[in-house]
Amino acid sequence: MSNAISILNGASSSDAVKITDSGLRGMITLRGDLDSAQLKSAVSAAVGSDIPAQRKITHGPMGGVAWMSPDELLLLVAYDQADAITAQISEALGAEHHMAVNVSDARAIFRIEGQGAREVLAKGAPIDLSPEAFGIGDFRRTRVGQLAAAFWMTQTDMFELICFRSVGEFMFDWLTNAARDGSLPEYF
Repeated sequence: MSNAISILNGASSSDAVKITDSGLRGMITLRGDLDSAQLKSAVSAAVGSDIPAQRKITHGPMGGVAWMSPDELLLLVAYDQADAITAQISEALGAEHHMAVNVSDARAIFRIEGQGAREVLAKGAPIDLSPEAFGIGDFRRTRVGQLAAAFWMTQTDMFELICFRSVGEFMFDWLTNAARDGSLPEYF
């Protein structure tokens, strides 16, 4: 799926919301003891970033790492390096109890950008998306339009969203419909 659409919401082009399929991205699910020095070292070696705080995402020179649950992280890496990084993590953790799985092909990733991006997500996500409650670096694992998803704010008026690839086309259509001209309440 390689879709991109720009939708004007209001009279000026500054109100445009653009929904884009970001293409393939390497994603590794890592489960284990997030307080373990060995796991922290393996994550740092893989992406160049520390383990984020609860409901946060951090970025390093080689990728990102998102907090998924008290014992789970999602590493974002280059697609063509996901297998090698998964193996590197498993080797670094050795006998320590963990699970590292390349889930890249099972996920789709979208970018939602523009002045109404926050409102598009607020239409379908049961979380507080006000600027005071959700900012750059915040990460939520939730539902969007009744689909399991996770998203984070990368910069002002720009979000990235991941979901299962099997529902990727539906998610793209849902986001496109939520961003259609004249449909944003301009609450934020």
